Parts: sequence; structure tokens; C-alpha cells
Amino acid sequence: MFFYMEIYKRKFTHTIPPGITTEKANQACRLIKSLYGLKQASKQWYDKLTTFLYTINFTHSKAENSLFIRKTENSFISLLIYVDDILIAGNNMKEIQVFKSSLNAAFAIKDLGQ
Repeated sequence: MFFYMEIYKRKFTHTIPPGITTEKANQACRLIKSLYGLKQASKQWYDKLTTFLYTINFTHSKAENSLFIRKTENSFISLLIYVDDILIAGNNMKEIQVFKSSLNAAFAIKDLGQ
């Protein structure tokens, strides 16, 4: 998910990537997608994920910046975000599955278990 996020500000690199040949010297490459390892890659990922979570009624914890919570009459789901990993906990497995399906529809995710 994290590797190829859209870049909202223009970003140039003066190092031509391996495998790309140029006929002119001193050219720069304009990056369209952020790559893992760039300073802004994690911020781009976090901004996109946060926007998505707000649209499905999660709220940001006031106590912990990496914690998101969604309460309904029938369920409670909490998410802890660490770089590009998400820990999901809740009291309703059906709601967790619905959440994971919507997350998978928005992003390409890999579920590593229960």
C-alpha cells in the first residue's frame, strides 16, 4: 500500500534510476508516485489512510495519534497504525470482516491473520 502513493507536490530527483538511459547530461526525473524510502512516502500513506478512515466513521484518539476508534450500538473497533502496519481489535468479528473488506477495496492489503 505504502510503496506507490501519489505525490501532491512536485518532487524531482537528480539521480537517474538504474536501467534508464538518457541522451542528455544533467537531466532530472520527476517523480509521480512516492517510493518506499522517500521522506514523504510515510506521510502520503498516513494522509490517505486517515482520510479513508474518516469516511467510514472512525475517529482519531485524543490520547494517541496512531489510534483510531469506531463505536456503534453493536460493535467497537480500534486500529493501531504503525508505519504501514495496522493492528485491528474489536468485539464483533462480523464488523471487523466488513471493515477489512472495505479496507481491501480501497487499498491492496495483505491480511496476516487473526
